[in-house]
Amino acid sequence: MIFGLWLSVIFSSFAYPQKTDADAPEYLSCSSIEVFSRQGCLHCQAAYQAMENLTSLYPQLKVSKRDIQQTEANFARFVSLNETHKIDKPGVPSFYMCGHFWVGFNNVSTPQQILIYSGLETTLRLEESPANSIRIPIFGDITSQQYGLPIFTVATGLLDGFNPCAMWVLMFLLSMLVNVKSRKRMVIIAGTFVLVSGVVYFAFMAAWLNLFIIIGISRNAQILIAAVAIVIGSINLKDYFAFKKGLTLGIPETSKSGLYQKVRNIVQAQNMTVALLGVVMVAVLVNLLELICTAGLPAIYTQVLTLQKLQPMEYYAYLLLYNLAYIFDDALMVSVVVITLHKYKLSEQQGRWLKLISGGFIIALGFMLLLMPEYLF
Repeated sequence: MIFGLWLSVIFSSFAYPQKTDADAPEYLSCSSIEVFSRQGCLHCQAAYQAMENLTSLYPQLKVSKRDIQQTEANFARFVSLNETHKIDKPGVPSFYMCGHFWVGFNNVSTPQQILIYSGLETTLRLEESPANSIRIPIFGDITSQQYGLPIFTVATGLLDGFNPCAMWVLMFLLSMLVNVKSRKRMVIIAGTFVLVSGVVYFAFMAAWLNLFIIIGISRNAQILIAAVAIVIGSINLKDYFAFKKGLTLGIPETSKSGLYQKVRNIVQAQNMTVALLGVVMVAVLVNLLELICTAGLPAIYTQVLTLQKLQPMEYYAYLLLYNLAYIFDDALMVSVVVITLHKYKLSEQQGRWLKLISGGFIIALGFMLLLMPEYLF
């Protein structure tokens, strides 16, 4: 895949007009930054905007924009820097400054890197905080953009977790466990169900993430994912008005009786090991069935995450945050039942509301990915 990506960059050079030596980039000082980009790159636009903001605050900095599709010299410079710095996965936006070359843009860390490399970070301080930030002692300026992705992650994970598909099974399991009158047994069995659910969903989302990393950024892929999300959201929305009528996404009625019997066997098992093995199997099965209900949310989220140009461990840290939010409502439900020892049932009306909320959110994200992707990235 790396070889294919590299070839795609190299082959694009055949479209460049021939240029003279006058087009070759000059040797830049440590107050100068080369920004490599291409047309149609959303992250490149964000990087240029950040550079404008930075140079307005620090006029000493000079930014040289180098569109690798515009001139042969820009492309040659881009290839040379990637080879010199042994970059396995060339990409844009890329930055070169003071002997440092790196790929990818982050609206918080990239400006900080530039200030550090230039030496300005230790000699200059802003007189006032930016309009979209607050100044906190010790921590300094905290911007709203810095917390955009974490908040989006938690909000989407929480909403994804409020899914009637698995919630019905968990509430049935808890209602059966209440009869056992053992809080310890309830915590172990129900807690295992919640934990395994999170692990299975994490693995599923990691597969989505790696698929998007492998196939790369494609507008056609975005349109396809958006279309699928809109269809899934529309079906969930339909269920609010016509519950379980016509096409619906959820655990089939033919499968519910078998699941309920498995749950009864788990609760009635005398051997705890047998009970735990049973609850692991049920959790895996339920979450595989649940993927049909909300496939649109993890697909869109992992697409958004892929385009953030993060380090590998950062990707998985965000997936972990998403899945912690995803199982939060289940963990809260288990805690309430364990404390109160009361039985709770998810009513049809509550299920309708969950379908309405999740369906509306999935449709909204789908249309944003289809019509206004820049607001997601």
